[in-house]
Amino acid sequence: MSNTLHSQIEQNANENAAECCEVKHHHQLEYLKNRMPSQQEMDTVAELFKVFGDPTRLKLLAALLGQEMCVCDLSDLLGISQSAVSHQLRLLRSSRLVKNRREGKSVYYSLDDDHVATILAQGMEHVRHM
Repeated sequence: MSNTLHSQIEQNANENAAECCEVKHHHQLEYLKNRMPSQQEMDTVAELFKVFGDPTRLKLLAALLGQEMCVCDLSDLLGISQSAVSHQLRLLRSSRLVKNRREGKSVYYSLDDDHVATILAQGMEHVRHM
């Protein structure tokens, strides 16, 4: 191993050791352990954030912030095919981020609830704040 690499590894180990407390905070840790979400909840939230991780799906959600819309209008607004819109809406619906209602032959989509709007608004606020 080169001296430079060995020196970097040693420096990193020293920095990590400096970050550790000398005193264990057992009471605080026990309190926090009891408040931590379950593994299943964490897995579900991680899957939800994966759905938010696609720009096209985010555009669809942003479009639906103001009003419900049909697939053809969403397609025109975003400049993507109706097939692509339908595919993304299926994913959003299965994640309970959007809902639909049928009116005759038309299907209208809207955000599932206020939580979706809040998550999207908080994300945009965070990005604009950076």
